[in-house]
Amino acid sequence: MNIAVAKTEKADVAGANFASVVAAAPGSGKVADARREAFDNFQRIGLPHRRIEDWKYTDLRASMRDVLPAAPAPDAAALARAEAAVKLHAIDGVRRLVLVDGALATSLSDLAALEPGLSIRSLRAALDAGDDRLLSLDTSNPMTALNTALMTDGVVIEVADGAKLTKPLQIVHIASGGAPAAMFTRSLVAIGKDSAATVVESYIAAEGAGLYQVHDAAVITIGDGARLDHVRLTEDSREAFNIAAAEVRVGTHAHYNVVGITTGGLVSRYSSTVTIAGEHAHVETNGVNLLNGKQHADTTLVMNHDVPHCVSREGFRAVADDRGHSVFQGRINVRQPAQQTDAKMMTRALLLSDDAEADNKPELEIFADDVTCGHGAAIGALDDQLLFYLRARGLPEKEAEALLIQAFVGEAIEAIADDDLRALAIAAAERWLAARG
Repeated sequence: MNIAVAKTEKADVAGANFASVVAAAPGSGKVADARREAFDNFQRIGLPHRRIEDWKYTDLRASMRDVLPAAPAPDAAALARAEAAVKLHAIDGVRRLVLVDGALATSLSDLAALEPGLSIRSLRAALDAGDDRLLSLDTSNPMTALNTALMTDGVVIEVADGAKLTKPLQIVHIASGGAPAAMFTRSLVAIGKDSAATVVESYIAAEGAGLYQVHDAAVITIGDGARLDHVRLTEDSREAFNIAAAEVRVGTHAHYNVVGITTGGLVSRYSSTVTIAGEHAHVETNGVNLLNGKQHADTTLVMNHDVPHCVSREGFRAVADDRGHSVFQGRINVRQPAQQTDAKMMTRALLLSDDAEADNKPELEIFADDVTCGHGAAIGALDDQLLFYLRARGLPEKEAEALLIQAFVGEAIEAIADDDLRALAIAAAERWLAARG
């Protein structure tokens, strides 16, 4: 069968973007070759659409339509707006690394007096040095290919063997509120053997920011005996597009715990591939989508069990109001050598209106014969009896609903180990509930 790839003008828009960015983009040699190859992959496919199985529920060709021009380097006014936004979303006791319009803002970042064993560089410096670890993401995904072609800055965080960081690291992505533009960022987090760290990613908008696009990617490696706690908070403007991807590799006796909360953005998608490469590793992934209006949020997770004696848990909760649309796609792959794998996945969605939608697609693919695996999905509305119970005790309807919603998403949020970060996630959920009126 001959297959003709249907190209649209979107690829031409992205082509003009590539031509304008690549001349000043960091990296040469292998990095430059990878950019060209990745962009060729993107041009061949274009923006993903519903005929691509992994993008069945998130048709960017219909919703995004164009790749916006890359954001210019932030000027003094943009940095001032970003600084005001950082203060509004400040977290006490963290080391803050701020990316403004896709560029590392050293004046807003805490880069002095690093803890022993901690190294932080900009992505630009790492690419100029030829660090090919940043090129490991699979570019068969068209949006990851686009990120590889146009990545301009980000942070490279390395924790030495045996180092246990006492202060969480917060990577803050800020749209400064200038003209509509796209940000192409990529970060590397390398946790050494027997070390420990907490990383928080926050996506926020300065006052006045409307339409913009975030194209982000992360490469994460967790060494033998190490632990990484990872929190993602997506609170973009209500007109923004946030397309992010991550590739995670977990070593022997390592522990990876990630929790994601999405309350902002018009369209967001987070796709993560976790490869458990060392025996006796433990992985926990939890996520919450809180959506209303016409928001659309897609969480796509792939868990690869490549070795025996490992445990993984996936729990996902979604609350959709108005015409909100939540998507969860989870797949657990158990390879033949991965005997005595213990893997479970559960997704639940709560619909608060007749026009809300939730699409859940859990999958298992098992080639080993000595495993304990399971998956499930459930979608429903608020329990009328519980609502009646709370209202009979004097609570207004909205307050009663808020209590039940908080209880529904609380199990995922409780997976955040750090008390301050857990409080931050709870505050984000409470802001969303308060906005319902």
